[in-house]
Amino acid sequence: MATRLLRIVPLLGCLWISFQDSGAAAPDDIFVAFTAHIQQQIQSDKRTFLDADACTHWFYEQQRRTPPQPPVQGAALDLSRWTPQRVLEAPECPTRYPGGLKAAREEFSRTQTSLSLSLTFYEFALVGDRNDDGHYNAVELRDMLESFGLPFEGLVVPVVHLAALNGKFDAVHKTRSLDVLMTSMGTLYDKGYRFTSQDRAALNRISE
Repeated sequence: MATRLLRIVPLLGCLWISFQDSGAAAPDDIFVAFTAHIQQQIQSDKRTFLDADACTHWFYEQQRRTPPQPPVQGAALDLSRWTPQRVLEAPECPTRYPGGLKAAREEFSRTQTSLSLSLTFYEFALVGDRNDDGHYNAVELRDMLESFGLPFEGLVVPVVHLAALNGKFDAVHKTRSLDVLMTSMGTLYDKGYRFTSQDRAALNRISE
């Protein structure tokens, strides 16, 4: 056991130093770093989504047809907030989507799902901050990790917990496992966590 600890401690120390050198938030500020990680993906999803939306409209205009309005996936996704929308130059759309209208519509649908999932995961991160103080205490962090079936150990350096949360977000986003996310959200709600008015305001800001 002692030998295993001697092997693990240097590794954790390297992770901690690497995290500090990266210019990210302080190692104990998991809430800030975790939400920033999700925000980065949200911005990427948003850009791709708006490009696909603009090109879908452009291809429809070439056919002199009115594009249908697809249903919004996820309560957190409010397309009307994003104005003005990105306007692509005409040559960009055929280059970006060689498959034409069909390819643009498929990308629109895919990124709509990805963006909705990213926003919902951001909601989960906000709900996990139960007292809305902008930090995760030990209990909040434990409940969030365990809601995904991840282990929590109070003696582990915080950067390891952050890596576990970031890794779970990346995995859920890649596989679009909304059911997994909603199950974890339900677990937090069963423990008394709630989506507060402060959480709603924060989500609205990132959705703009």
